[in-house]
Amino acid sequence: MDVIMPQLGETVEAGTVSVWHKKVGDQVKAGDDLLDISTDKVEMEIPVPVTGVITEILVGEGETVAVGVTLAIINDGKETAAAPVAVAEAPAPKVDSPVPAPAAPSKGRVGTRDAHGNPLSPVVRRLIAENNLSPEDITGTGRDGRITREDVLAHVSQPKGGNRDSRGNPLSPVVRRLIAEHNLSADAISGTGRDGRIKRNDVLAHIGGAGAKPAPMAKSADGRTVVPFDNIRKLTAEHMVRSKATSAHVLQAVEVDFHSVDRARLALKDVWKQQYGFSLTYLPFIAKAVCEALVEFPRINAHVEGESLVLFDQINLGIAVDLNFEGLMVPVVKNAGAKTVGQLATEIRDLSERARSKKLGPDDFAGGTYTISNSGTFGTLITASVISQPQVAILSMDGVSKKPVIIDVDGGDAIAIRPVGVLAQSFDHRAIDGAYSAAFLKRVRDCLQDSDWRVDLT
Repeated sequence: MDVIMPQLGETVEAGTVSVWHKKVGDQVKAGDDLLDISTDKVEMEIPVPVTGVITEILVGEGETVAVGVTLAIINDGKETAAAPVAVAEAPAPKVDSPVPAPAAPSKGRVGTRDAHGNPLSPVVRRLIAENNLSPEDITGTGRDGRITREDVLAHVSQPKGGNRDSRGNPLSPVVRRLIAEHNLSADAISGTGRDGRIKRNDVLAHIGGAGAKPAPMAKSADGRTVVPFDNIRKLTAEHMVRSKATSAHVLQAVEVDFHSVDRARLALKDVWKQQYGFSLTYLPFIAKAVCEALVEFPRINAHVEGESLVLFDQINLGIAVDLNFEGLMVPVVKNAGAKTVGQLATEIRDLSERARSKKLGPDDFAGGTYTISNSGTFGTLITASVISQPQVAILSMDGVSKKPVIIDVDGGDAIAIRPVGVLAQSFDHRAIDGAYSAAFLKRVRDCLQDSDWRVDLT
């Protein structure tokens, strides 16, 4: 059975193998941890899909490949008795004369293969030469122990401890990089992986809990500091640039009086917190209002495909979740239009918690038809978010603060202090026009301001 790079969200085109938890020849059971994969949106563990024996690992750690590419092959016992016909690398030609022992490490020309016969790529050879290393100093994590670029970079940046911890457990390239960046020792971190192996989340948890300070970045003589993009930031940048180049982004915004929402929130504040264990925020009310409006404006609950607009009957809301400034995930609330405010609140909370603990699966990112981003906790005024391709629009919820508002009282004007915030929508002008987007935003605002939300929560 082929293990392929999964589709982790409808806009994700590639993924990077972070670490393999199994090796060729291992007997595996369905559900065991097989490998970790990272994209611009998520890093997650991929389980073994079927019980059997791993016969091939085709993509090494640190390598990025497109969705659908075969990563490994598992013989589940359903293969024919004939010898396998999987394509393998041609063996290295035999050499009649004995291979000389490797010379002491020195800068200069590096051979094309290591002592085990594994090929060394041009970039690996260059990095080894530039850093005055020998291939024998480096533990390869690629197929058959092949040394990857990430292995060399991790070896160079690791101040101590090498490629394994003191218990002999291997440290993946991403773990070694995080340990080096934050000036940590592997022995100070509790591993939760198999046999106590340290995982990426273990390092991040240690950093967050212990308040570890990142190692100071090297500054050049002119006072500049260069911070290289990591893999997730590179992929995020690529997606954002592609989205801006693809869609004709236009921003529109409306100001919303959240007085009606606050009446419901404050009336049920204590009861809700006691029953569910978390506070009721503005987000689920906005999500519900968006769902109500999308029914009336179906061209916004859609995807652009080629020169066509594909409309969806079901509303699947993507909710942008910040990972403590370490990245962004957009899990999807499926069939959000059929859910109450209370159901949306609990599901958004569940998805957010699982996103931050890296417990989401591929299905949690699939099928989004519209996205909501929430920067309101930082008190922002207005945000022009980038559309998640191939969707038509994205809504930003910004800060809500008390402001003087003119209201009607017995036919006359009066000034009241109300909670007011801005909802801003970036839309694709290829798919809809400004009037259609403006009418949608007005419907969302009217729903938030005029509904009796206490009914929806009780």
